[in-house]
Amino acid sequence: MTTKNLLVELFVEELPPKALKKLGESFARALAESLKAEGLATEHSAVTPFASPRRLAAHVSAVRVQADDKAVSIKLMPVSVALNAEGQATPALLKKLASVGADASALPQLKRQMDGKAEALFFDSVAQGATLADGLQKALDAALAGLPIPKVMQYQLADGWSSVSFVRPAHGLVALHGADVVPISALGLTAGRETHGHRFEAQIDPVVLQDADHYARQLEEQGAVIASFAHRHAEISRQLQHAAALEGLTPIDDAALLDEVTALVERPNVLLCQFEPEFLAVPQECLILTMKANQKYFPLLDAAGKLTHKFLIVSNIRPADPSRVIEGNERVVRPRLADAKFFFDQDRKKTLASRVPGLAKVVYHGKLGTQGDRAERVQAIGHAIVNHLRLGTVPYSVDQKDHFDVLDSKVQEAALLAKTDLLTDMVGEFPELQGTMGRYYARHEGLRDGVAIAIEEHYKPRFAGDTLPSNHSGTVLALADKLETLVGLFGIGQLPTGDKDPFALRRHALGVVRILVEKNMALDLAELVRSAVPAFGELISDPSEPLLVFIYERLASMLREQGYSAQEVDAVLELRPILGDVPGRLAAVRSFAALAEAPSLAAANKRVGNILKKAEGVVEAKVDAALLKEPAEAALYEALVQVRPHADAAFDRGDYTASLKALAALKTPVDTFFDKVMVNAEDPSLRANRLGLLATLHAAMNRVADLSKLAT
Repeated sequence: MTTKNLLVELFVEELPPKALKKLGESFARALAESLKAEGLATEHSAVTPFASPRRLAAHVSAVRVQADDKAVSIKLMPVSVALNAEGQATPALLKKLASVGADASALPQLKRQMDGKAEALFFDSVAQGATLADGLQKALDAALAGLPIPKVMQYQLADGWSSVSFVRPAHGLVALHGADVVPISALGLTAGRETHGHRFEAQIDPVVLQDADHYARQLEEQGAVIASFAHRHAEISRQLQHAAALEGLTPIDDAALLDEVTALVERPNVLLCQFEPEFLAVPQECLILTMKANQKYFPLLDAAGKLTHKFLIVSNIRPADPSRVIEGNERVVRPRLADAKFFFDQDRKKTLASRVPGLAKVVYHGKLGTQGDRAERVQAIGHAIVNHLRLGTVPYSVDQKDHFDVLDSKVQEAALLAKTDLLTDMVGEFPELQGTMGRYYARHEGLRDGVAIAIEEHYKPRFAGDTLPSNHSGTVLALADKLETLVGLFGIGQLPTGDKDPFALRRHALGVVRILVEKNMALDLAELVRSAVPAFGELISDPSEPLLVFIYERLASMLREQGYSAQEVDAVLELRPILGDVPGRLAAVRSFAALAEAPSLAAANKRVGNILKKAEGVVEAKVDAALLKEPAEAALYEALVQVRPHADAAFDRGDYTASLKALAALKTPVDTFFDKVMVNAEDPSLRANRLGLLATLHAAMNRVADLSKLAT
């Protein structure tokens, strides 16, 4: 059957910019999928989405006028209901046949076949393929109903009586199959071939579309609109890079801002603007944020990454003389920058320390007190972490003792001041700058650099892929702050549920994990969690165990995303090792699993574990060589005596791969032991000694990871 390309466009008032990209993709995808399901488009039909501030559209290739007819088999009813004792059709069957367009004459053609445990009658017929008009109407209705609309609005139609609900009022509908209009309707509109271009710069209005394939070209040439979101995005990016290169500068790299601006303009025109250089005395983060968030401008950076007094705007018009547009945007941004300078100047009139009492007036949580209470708890937890680091370094020199004393004092000072910038005017206006402004104000006051950096970096990592704190005081404070949040909220039962995590506990847990793993810190997670609990006094119940499970679940998920198998991850995390050791242990487990001996040893290890679990009482890992009666058990003991020192020595020096590979020599004696030796001997002394041998084997094999998790 001959096919033609299809174009469907819905012309609307300005769509929400942050949602436009998803709306366009969803509209096109749903339309194409529905057409394919109806048999009007094939699996090879290509779909092209279009989305501009005032339109959603889709181009679908190779669409049929009518789908092929389909053979269908309709289940009517059980034979016991359809036929009476004489085999004649019952009234119920005749009524059912009438409902599918047949009558009693179809009785000879009915098929009897089993349907579950009962025999049923089936009616074979041919279903006529859907017409394009019917199929497209169904597809459009489904596409509109499935749009990820942030907020629906209701508006009145032109008749003055009816009203419909949609993301924005719709004013036009186009449906072209080749050059032919498809008679469909939606939102009170009937499809035609007319659309509209740019509000001010269209050469022709309305734009009368020639056919489906000329849609994008006609809109650009006659309507002054780049209809494709992707093409507009690429054009804006090209213009930004070109305009910046002419100045020897670089535009700020912000994918979300570029997407949003792409959703705001139909005919992008990048222009260079500037502001007074004296505003550069304000921290560049403040200026960049106000230009991006409030004005949708692209600040320009020099080769060192420093903000310059120049910026780029993306205009929606292309006047012959753009000076008025440039002047207008420069005039608009000036008050924003002046506000930022005012906030910065005012904030520096008060020290961070003078703001500490104000934290006692800022409620953090009804059950956990104020931000002032939090600061005291973070101080206590930070002190505990420094002490854990001390213990891990014992014995240490005088210089190292001084280092820990200085580190502790920096952590204590930074913990007290870390949240004080929440009370500043700048952070009140731009919450995204919390921490960053604290660093600027701390440096302005001449506080130690380690303190200033820690105030900013205690929030890190803020998001997936973010950098970690760069110095010791920032690292300790980041751990303390995240542990305070996790322990406190778990301690009052405020756990995440489903996709709801209002206190970002999953992010905090991953932050703890990343710091401990990526910085290879010799800190025991369980000890850290337990040492944070006393800081809360009687406010909470001890949440250590459920919190540890939660954190290890986040770690397991992160490791699986990095490409490790579930078995590898489970084998390592079952032992709850120091998190800094996890990467090395995982590498060792992967290397061990590749050995020919691995499957047999993993299965044997699982078997040993099960035997020890079923044994009565506590089994000590102790062997009396004099009670080794069978040659196979003596051989296993001798192999353990030979292998274990090498495996333990490798483990102690941190060479986990060598430790596990040394165990490969145990395969043959272990296999022979289980073939030849009865563990549960009748003689209690023999049984206890064999269980002790297995316990010794189990301990030797599971120092790096629980190898039984590798058994399949």
